Amino acid sequence: QVQLVESGGGSVQAGGSLRLSCAVSGYASGAYCMGWFRQGPTKEREGVAAVAGYGYTTYADSVKGRFTISRDNAKNTLDLQMNGLKPEDTAMYYCAATAYVCSSDYLLQRAVYRNWGQGTQVTVSS
Repeated sequence: QVQLVESGGGSVQAGGSLRLSCAVSGYASGAYCMGWFRQGPTKEREGVAAVAGYGYTTYADSVKGRFTISRDNAKNTLDLQMNGLKPEDTAMYYCAATAYVCSSDYLLQRAVYRNWGQGTQVTVSS
């Protein structure tokens, strides 16, 4: 059974940093594509950052230069380092993964991912 468990959320002031982590288990050969999504109040879930199995990474324009995604295949973990946080980054953050090969063109699309974590809340105050 595939499980994704996020940790590291919290409350910070604008300009602060947080590091989210996702522990992944249950894939026979490891997840191929992995990503972070977020859903703010009254908003749809959107892709924030993602990484393909061969290492290609992509970011939403709103977080480029501030967030960094990384994966450790040996530990089966996915991290998101978030610097320069803004109030508009406030959201529930979700880890997502799939064992299927996925195109770099679609890494930030929800439909690519078959497995999701329960989410971790990030709140940024001004």
